[in-house]
Amino acid sequence: MFLLRRIVLSALLLCSVLSFAWAQPKPSPKDWESLFNGKDLTGWDIKIAGHSLNDNYLNTFRVENGMLRIAYDQYQKFDGKYGHIYYNKPYSHYILRFTYRFVGNQTPGGAAWNVRNSGVMVHSQSAKSLTLKQDFPVSLEIQMLGGLGKGPRHTANLCTPGTQVYMNGKLNPAHCIDSDSKTYDGDGWVTIDAVVLGDSVVHHIIEGDTVLTYNRLEVGGGFVSKDYTFLSAGIDEAGARYWMERQNTPLGSGYIALQAESHPIDFRRVELLNLKGCTDPKALNYKSYFVKSDNSQCRYANRR
Repeated sequence: MFLLRRIVLSALLLCSVLSFAWAQPKPSPKDWESLFNGKDLTGWDIKIAGHSLNDNYLNTFRVENGMLRIAYDQYQKFDGKYGHIYYNKPYSHYILRFTYRFVGNQTPGGAAWNVRNSGVMVHSQSAKSLTLKQDFPVSLEIQMLGGLGKGPRHTANLCTPGTQVYMNGKLNPAHCIDSDSKTYDGDGWVTIDAVVLGDSVVHHIIEGDTVLTYNRLEVGGGFVSKDYTFLSAGIDEAGARYWMERQNTPLGSGYIALQAESHPIDFRRVELLNLKGCTDPKALNYKSYFVKSDNSQCRYANRR
């Protein structure tokens, strides 16, 4: 009964979010927060496996021509330098919108499965909490795959390093779960929207079409597999123990990170509509579209 009630509530929340997000009246453009300012990497932290926090090894992450670029032109070989750039503020209930494109060729030494492969992590651990050699954060990865001109290759998939989700009321144990998106060949821009509602539901959307939905977000499932454990991922024993003690517990908030996996990728836009905030209509910063109350944020007239 509890599980059924949770699924029903998640569905109702999702319907509520979708109804305000794409119906009239819409939130105004100023309600969206641009996480990337188009000029520099202010507000972001860098963590590359084997390197200390904010060591931007070989200028992997950079801003050029108004784009946040993940580039490898200074590399001779990829050499397992998996990296991520993390926005330095956590969120729980929001809509994330980002526009990306794959460019050029894969860096020599990158794994075959990483050709035109990258991701955006949500509900991630922070950059500061990663151990030195850790290659991927515990998170939910919105996996982007570019077409290879050889048939279907979906994008806006889900991968689950250190996490697990439910679909249709059942635990889905797969590490990566395909969406039902179309294939995007070439170097064109693609925009993905992710509706993220705490630990209840996430909805991946492309061009107005829902391509993947999953519920009941948790830490769990080990890291990736029996062969690719927390220790295999470069996490030290203390870190592995920390995450193993939290297996099967709700994952309701975290950081947003853009992934560097050996294939160059550009981001033209990374923006967020926060769905958590002041829900008191008497407050100056009340928003009717908030789905999660945090009235500690409320501001009122004539108060200091």
